[in-house]
Amino acid sequence: VPSSKFHDSRGHEPSDEALGKECEEMRSQKCRLQSKSGGSRRREQQDRNRVSEELRMVVQEMKKYLPSERHSKRSTLDALNYALRCVHSVQANSEFFQILSQNGAPQADVTMYSLEELATIASGHTSKNTDTFVAVFSFLSGRVVHISEQAASILNCKKAFLESSHFVELLAPRDVRVFYAHTAHAQLPFWNNWTQRAAQYDYAPAKSFFCRIRGGEDSEQEKRYSPFQILPYLIHVHSPAQLESEPCCLMLVEKVHSGYEAPRIPVDKRIFTTTHSPGCVFLEIDERAMPLLGYLPQDLIGTSVLTYLHPEDRSLMVAIHQKVLKYAGHPPFEHSPIRFCTQNGDYVILDSSWSSFVNPWSRKVSFIIGRHKVRT
Repeated sequence: VPSSKFHDSRGHEPSDEALGKECEEMRSQKCRLQSKSGGSRRREQQDRNRVSEELRMVVQEMKKYLPSERHSKRSTLDALNYALRCVHSVQANSEFFQILSQNGAPQADVTMYSLEELATIASGHTSKNTDTFVAVFSFLSGRVVHISEQAASILNCKKAFLESSHFVELLAPRDVRVFYAHTAHAQLPFWNNWTQRAAQYDYAPAKSFFCRIRGGEDSEQEKRYSPFQILPYLIHVHSPAQLESEPCCLMLVEKVHSGYEAPRIPVDKRIFTTTHSPGCVFLEIDERAMPLLGYLPQDLIGTSVLTYLHPEDRSLMVAIHQKVLKYAGHPPFEHSPIRFCTQNGDYVILDSSWSSFVNPWSRKVSFIIGRHKVRT
């Protein structure tokens, strides 16, 4: 039976001194392992603290760039949501240039304009309206190629700043995707084609849209944005510095004012139309609603109608939709007036008539149409 005692290599029992040295070495090794493990945990904790502090500083920095309408509640969630919207804007930018590259080179028969001719075009359209300016930006670089003289006063910015900017940098981040969707190179009408047809038919084939554009800063150095209606066209610009013409977007930009301030919209003209899904979700908004309600179309489309109604009137809207669905296809009917919350928080009273569009194949209501008049 082997002995339970320690033996050296020659079979002799080790001395007490040898055993003591061996135990001491084992304790020393254990202490080194514990010290190494403790040091690793401390480094991990220090790394976590460093990352947490860097994240806190990044969030604090993001809060500085929140739009002015959000500065009253600068929470971490607001900052992260704002950063996410900016990421979506960058993605929209990328999608826009992908569309541009897929559609190939510009057509050769398009009329080209010099910078001097652009100035003439701008003066012809802005001389009649002091709230309008013309801006031209390059599809290739995104930079402003030309901008009207009075743009500086309308936007409360120096003209040198505007001329050196990418036009998209002047937009409110939440409107960037809308801007790119409406200024895609492939879908714009040519400027020269519009000027020829406008004289014959007195209408413009371009589709206007709305965006908030930066207009200086307030007393707290916060960026201010004002709503503008934009009408885009395709144009080609040549300059002495370039051998080939450059595809650009020419925009007629007009500031949108409240319909209740001078010059006021006449009482009998305070009319607009909306369409909703059977589930009370906005589908389309008449552009005449913008100066009356204060919202841009992208603010309302896709949201619930009930959100903007006075709490006491929400049951009325539900009853209206139920009646429309019950009497689908019947002539428009009027119902009790409803109170609608405008962008500044005030309520306006709407007298409305309601009708529906029935899909001829499914025989179901596709959408509900509301024609509204703002009561004084």
